[in-house]
Amino acid sequence: MGTVRYSKWQGIPGSDLSLEDLLEQLADYLLHSGFSSSYSDPEGGRSLQELTAAILQALAAQGQVDVRDLEQWLESPEFREQSELSELLKALLQRLADEGYITLGRPGAVEDDLDVRGYVGGFGPQTNQARFEITNKALDFLGYKTLRDLLGALGKSDFGRHDTRELSTGIEAALPPKPYEFGDSLNLDVTATLLNAIERQGLAVPIEIEHRDLAVRQADYQSSCATVLLLDCSHSMILYGEDRFTPAKRVALALSHLIRTQYPGDSLHMVLFHDSAEEIPLGRLARVTVGPYHTNTKAGLRLAQQILTRERKDMRQIVMITDGKPSAITLADGRTYKNPAGLDPRIVHETFREVVACRRAGILINTFMLARDYDLVAFVQKVTEIARGKAYFTTPYTLGQYLLMDYMSKKLRHIH
Repeated sequence: MGTVRYSKWQGIPGSDLSLEDLLEQLADYLLHSGFSSSYSDPEGGRSLQELTAAILQALAAQGQVDVRDLEQWLESPEFREQSELSELLKALLQRLADEGYITLGRPGAVEDDLDVRGYVGGFGPQTNQARFEITNKALDFLGYKTLRDLLGALGKSDFGRHDTRELSTGIEAALPPKPYEFGDSLNLDVTATLLNAIERQGLAVPIEIEHRDLAVRQADYQSSCATVLLLDCSHSMILYGEDRFTPAKRVALALSHLIRTQYPGDSLHMVLFHDSAEEIPLGRLARVTVGPYHTNTKAGLRLAQQILTRERKDMRQIVMITDGKPSAITLADGRTYKNPAGLDPRIVHETFREVVACRRAGILINTFMLARDYDLVAFVQKVTEIARGKAYFTTPYTLGQYLLMDYMSKKLRHIH
């Protein structure tokens, strides 16, 4: 019988690292908006080498990688050939793919494209790089994490709801029963009504119920809502040294997760507006970047109105996130009229006409403005006055809190 030799189990590299924590660290990279790079094709994906660089930065921020080893790994091809860090990176990328957070452009991409000998001169552009795409699972996770953080900042550590298999009418008891008064909904509390009759006449049978015995339940009615989230992706959203679009995308993911898990009767649509306007599925949101665009607010409002007209909900609303004044409109012949200098009277007039059309259709417009120029404030106030909505002058850091508070405050209406 041959000799059996045992050695210490070294484990799979990176198996003790949490992919969820890593994804949270990578959120800004995965939802990149063009802030730190030139405009790119939103459908083209990104290379695995770019993702590797982002993972390295995340590991260094977590203290998982020694800074000196990281510097040596980046500078020395010979060190990369023998470094355990190379195996760790490959293992993490493969785990992200195996667990459904990213999809790879081709089988074996991790081994082929991330061969350590391929990093010539660091992370510069190379040809034939393998690409990856972020999946809906990863987007949903990022939405959940953002929502949890936002609700925590609002003093709500939990969503306050429990999913069940049962269907409900959307009416939940909130206060004790009260005597029925003329005009109340006949939301009768049978138990309280019978007890009132028994207290008045005793245990005599049959029980005779009089008007004064009637008691009704006081409850909160959860209305259904159709929302179009109108996102400005014009060039100004990454100007002036601040990325305003990535926080807006994270809030969009959080709102989507909130609606899907807590308000399944509601609907949410995503519309981008720039030189024109377009509806996009949630799964494409991560790939959207700003571009060299103007701000066609009128086109965005018109498309949002068309979408909401098809909805049959108790409430229909447009939530517009922008940082700039309208600077473009689409003419009748399809051409785009642009004027980025100041508030062009023609553009403003056409935009106000679309706001009036939304009001006539019963659509509420709430504007979340990420800038505070004097002329811009006056424009937003006029939109709010016409549409009878609300205006929030906020920052990328407080946008999510204001938006979620506004959305959830509309969900409950007190009834008797």
